[in-house]
Amino acid sequence: MAIPRAAQTQRRTRIQEAKEEIILEAALEVFSLRGFHGSTVDRIAEVAGMSKPNTLYYFRTKEAMHRALIDRVLENWLEPLKAFDADGDPEDEIRCYIRRKLDMARAYPRESRLFANEVLQGAPHVLDVLKGPLKDLVDEKAEVIRSWTRAGKLVECDPHHLIFSIWSTTQHYADFDVQVQAVLGEGPALEARFEAAAVFLEDMFIRGLGARQVQPA
Repeated sequence: MAIPRAAQTQRRTRIQEAKEEIILEAALEVFSLRGFHGSTVDRIAEVAGMSKPNTLYYFRTKEAMHRALIDRVLENWLEPLKAFDADGDPEDEIRCYIRRKLDMARAYPRESRLFANEVLQGAPHVLDVLKGPLKDLVDEKAEVIRSWTRAGKLVECDPHHLIFSIWSTTQHYADFDVQVQAVLGEGPALEARFEAAAVFLEDMFIRGLGARQVQPA
């Protein structure tokens, strides 16, 4: 989906590109806190330190800013799943996927909340992507997991629900960060907290999905 920018047909300068990034950074801050419906162009312009007309020069509508951010989030977040390698060792691939998802939750908590807010509203701006490219990729990787179970490398499982489970457990640390911090208190530092989460989730999933024991003849 094309982004309706006022300067779309022009060759953008580095200054214009920098301005766009400032606006998107401000929009991310506002959308992740207030959701789409609770956000306004006026507030985004204020956070960006720009006038409303100047903001609208780069992005004509609030919807354009939101879609630009969502597209960027989806592009980045699908990379770990794309890296799921059918030729790799299943346990290694699952461990790496959990680590990558947790790394993204730690590095991009606002992006995670932005996407969660969109989905909670029924995904009105990205439903076409969820039903199209996202579904196609998940179906492709689900077949990879099925091939591992057929080869006896993993126990039988529903591959789609396995992927959903990894999404929910890893993104929890971004979407519910306030809750996690409240429960853990002043205990482990951020790095240690995510490492502990990674070790626990790896152990939980790998134990549950370990290779089947071959029965003696």
